[in-house]
Amino acid sequence: MSDNRNLLERLKEYGRSDFYPFHMPGHKRQWEESFCTNFTNPFSVDITEIDGFDNLHHPQGILKESMEWAANVYKSDRTYYLVNGSSCGILSAISGTVSRDGTILMSRNCHKSAFHGVFLNNLRSEYIYPQLIREFGLQGGILPEDMEWMLKNNPDVEAVLVVSPTYDGIVSDVGKLADIVHKFGLPLIVDEAHGAHFSFGEGQGFPVSAIELGADVVIQSLHKTLPSLTQTAVMHVKSGYVDMDRLDRYVHMYQTSSPSYVLLASIDNCIRYMAENGSKCMNEFYERIMELREGLKNLTCLKILNEQVRGQSGVYDVDLSKLVISTRESKYSGAELDHLLREDYHLEMEMCGTDYVTAILTMADTGEGFKRLSQALLEIDSTAGKGSEICSGGRYLAAGYDNFKFRPECRTTIGKSMDSRRRKVLLNDAVDLVSAEFVYIYPPGIPIIAPGEVLKKELIELIAAYKNMKLPVQGLEDEKIEHIYVMDELAE
Repeated sequence: MSDNRNLLERLKEYGRSDFYPFHMPGHKRQWEESFCTNFTNPFSVDITEIDGFDNLHHPQGILKESMEWAANVYKSDRTYYLVNGSSCGILSAISGTVSRDGTILMSRNCHKSAFHGVFLNNLRSEYIYPQLIREFGLQGGILPEDMEWMLKNNPDVEAVLVVSPTYDGIVSDVGKLADIVHKFGLPLIVDEAHGAHFSFGEGQGFPVSAIELGADVVIQSLHKTLPSLTQTAVMHVKSGYVDMDRLDRYVHMYQTSSPSYVLLASIDNCIRYMAENGSKCMNEFYERIMELREGLKNLTCLKILNEQVRGQSGVYDVDLSKLVISTRESKYSGAELDHLLREDYHLEMEMCGTDYVTAILTMADTGEGFKRLSQALLEIDSTAGKGSEICSGGRYLAAGYDNFKFRPECRTTIGKSMDSRRRKVLLNDAVDLVSAEFVYIYPPGIPIIAPGEVLKKELIELIAAYKNMKLPVQGLEDEKIEHIYVMDELAE
């Protein structure tokens, strides 16, 4: 009998099970594959800043040389190794490009770490909203003309932050966005956390990385889509629109003062493997993706997001390694399909929405894993039914959330609302009050409501509906999602 309180034993037991990961990290636990050949027992290489191994916070030796080599691989002017994940890079980029109490323009579908950066620097945030892919109720891309309009009408903006690709693989026209942002003399930051493989997949069926399209700061999570350990990421910087010294200062503030050499070695190992083998691996991976998608083209109730959405809803490109499965025309909600795949087929998805699930495919996925997923979806589809009430309800909710149909009214800044006096009220009694908390579904961690925004009736109903659908609603101190903290001075 295993001790359920023993994390290591639970992990080992899970590792021996037949549960298959269609989620990050990108190595998919395939520790015997070629990308792990040079790795070793982590305890044997878990050191501190001893002689000959440099210091990440003052690199002058092997770490400096490794990061300079990586910058050459990525064609950046500087590449940072991040052992605190992409969140560390996003926080550093925001702090390093926007003055304290300044203004940032950011896409409203940013990860929660971007909103934390706004809070920590007491910034005012202006939002640019993604379009809607109506057929799927998913976020589309950012329109260049919307970017131009926002910058013309918000002259105080000091930097721009967008997400591309999104959690679901939707890519905006970063090249045009960069041209527009630079026309206003500003830096463009791109959260490319889910596109670390782009840098090695150009010409192999994958989108081009933002660092090659004119973006000034690009943050990538190696662990999400490449064979690297969880928590490993990189930040690429181009000179010109960024104060490199200021950015460097903040990177060292947000990085842990005791960086793991195991994680640093994983970053170095991953980039070296991809630099040598990436093109071949990504070409083979793309062929396997297309074979999987070909086998699913005759699904009748479940629908797969594909490249046909390019050119509409602000979508410039699509990362086909994100398998987005819509349940809109089936009898299942996204949460129900996610549960069914886990319980009946032992397939663990990355995330689920109201009426879809997302599977992350990577080059480390096995043929057996792809086969199991294909067979499971075909089998479920054969009995999934059509046109249920759940489906239509899910469509309404997805449209409201993913297109931000109910765009919150911003009454004050995130910093002021979180630092001001607050009081606790029932969620149902919070209509027209100002939130002092975040509310989001995690993953993906995009706020439904942010501190300083007004809790409109529609948003409260949306939160309650997500809770009833058993989606992972988080951010509130009340884990039962019954109460919420609101600003006291504006509530009275």
